[in-house]
Amino acid sequence: MAFLFRKFQEAVQTLAKSSTFAKNPRQLQYEADVNRLFLYSSYNRLGRDADEADADEIIDMATKASLADQQKQVHENIHSQVKSFCKSMDEILLPHMSQTTESTTSPRPSGLSFAVGRSNPPTERPGELSCSDTAVPEVKPVKKRDLSQQIKELLGYTLDLKASEISHKDAGTGLFLDGEAQVGSVIAFYPGVVYSPAYYRYIPGYPRVDAQNPYLITRYDGTVINAQPWGTGGETRELWDGSTLPEIKGSTEAVEKGSDRVWKMLSKPLQNTRGGFAEVLEQRNPLAFGHFANHPAKDVVPNVMICPYDFPLNEKDMRTYVPNLPFGGVEEVQMKKFGSFWFKWGAKKDGSHVPVLKTLVLVATRALLNEEVLLNYRLSNAKRRPSWYTPVDEEEDKRRWS
Repeated sequence: MAFLFRKFQEAVQTLAKSSTFAKNPRQLQYEADVNRLFLYSSYNRLGRDADEADADEIIDMATKASLADQQKQVHENIHSQVKSFCKSMDEILLPHMSQTTESTTSPRPSGLSFAVGRSNPPTERPGELSCSDTAVPEVKPVKKRDLSQQIKELLGYTLDLKASEISHKDAGTGLFLDGEAQVGSVIAFYPGVVYSPAYYRYIPGYPRVDAQNPYLITRYDGTVINAQPWGTGGETRELWDGSTLPEIKGSTEAVEKGSDRVWKMLSKPLQNTRGGFAEVLEQRNPLAFGHFANHPAKDVVPNVMICPYDFPLNEKDMRTYVPNLPFGGVEEVQMKKFGSFWFKWGAKKDGSHVPVLKTLVLVATRALLNEEVLLNYRLSNAKRRPSWYTPVDEEEDKRRWS
């Protein structure tokens, strides 16, 4: 497997410089990231039964497959891992496992057919919503620390929070992998409240939302996730509305940014009027700590990367283990961007698709073993960056925020 991984690493470096990507800098970086995720997650899904021919075919597909096809495959690869994690959580926490679920689970294929195979069709009708029931189901009273160790026994790894090994004074708490994870593994969820561009003005502290909150992250599509309300989770499975603000020590200092004068005139924070929308979420989730990953020190290479994950809300049995809550519910509002501003452009009424919850996960870019999890923050170079921030790749930062 080490030899095959070297081939994938070489392919990642080569394809990232390919002239086949879009010429728009931001889109180019997005496509390069999708391409990397395609290679890493497909490599992971190949499993230990993979041979060199399988690896070569994956690399060949990465050079020829369209962006849409690669995105679809990445989602299938990641969803497969999340599904396995949720099943493991059920095995630990549910008083009795559903025999129906076990009897309908297909045997795990291996090799190339598994890595790039088609997923089974959804069991629910397209467009059918799967918000959690407000009733909290009966679960075993397992302590969070014990649950974490049991997940390690099943997955081979879990996560731990302790003082970061990065030397600068603002490093604070760091995220550590306890155990062993293969390249392409889903290492962590990025938990918290999810804001689409339609609800930016409801983000606490708007418009200078990150002045006192270092736990915000943005997807390429403009979706913002605020992990501050999640904190370090809890000891129960409960109805969660994202309104709590636990005291947590930051992994890095908040970045002070100036506000654009026009933006301030147009920006006025709005009151929370979403009507108490809440979901039953598992607060003991041992992988819901992606917001504690630190940016690497100078000359240190990050070992995870961000992967957008659109969780299909018809997967009702999995919902409680996805530690995110959509602000405003699951209504999709179409937005258009003009300059720096987003405007509502009518509601999406297409009922032919499955509603999704737009989230993020962290994916390993190499094999990990009992070490600190490091994520390239890719902070914008258009604003003043904190003293501790050293770009991993200045060109990538420029393309990301162009």
